[in-house]
Amino acid sequence: MRKTLIALMFAAALPTVAMAMPEGAGPMGPMDGSRHGGQMHGMHGKGPYSQLDLSREQREQIRKIMGEQMHQRKQVVDKYLEKLSPADQKAMKDEMAANHKKAEADVRALLKPDQQKQFDEIQKKQAERRAEWAEFKAWKAQQPQKAQ
Repeated sequence: MRKTLIALMFAAALPTVAMAMPEGAGPMGPMDGSRHGGQMHGMHGKGPYSQLDLSREQREQIRKIMGEQMHQRKQVVDKYLEKLSPADQKAMKDEMAANHKKAEADVRALLKPDQQKQFDEIQKKQAERRAEWAEFKAWKAQQPQKAQ
């Protein structure tokens, strides 16, 4: 049961990561498939809807639908995560964090020194944003208590 739940969570998280990838150049260079003859698996590397010639409104509506779907997926994962014992929850979160740290270290090891410096700066900014977000969530959680 626990392995199935963990597999479900990873399967649910993968599309989220894929959708979160910005278009164009990122910290690891362009991800547009230009190294593969301009195409990546039949697409131009901009997602499954890139060949549909969508209008700006259509792209925004699709982005909204996908965002809602990611939010709903997170709610489902959280619902099943709550059913685990606190020890299992902590173990799962620790394992996920360790896997994330290892992946970051593996990526960093592949980079050139100047890229590593830029990568470290990006990681630092992301850590600051996460800390600000956690602080905001803590503040927001206290707001209803103060109103009462």
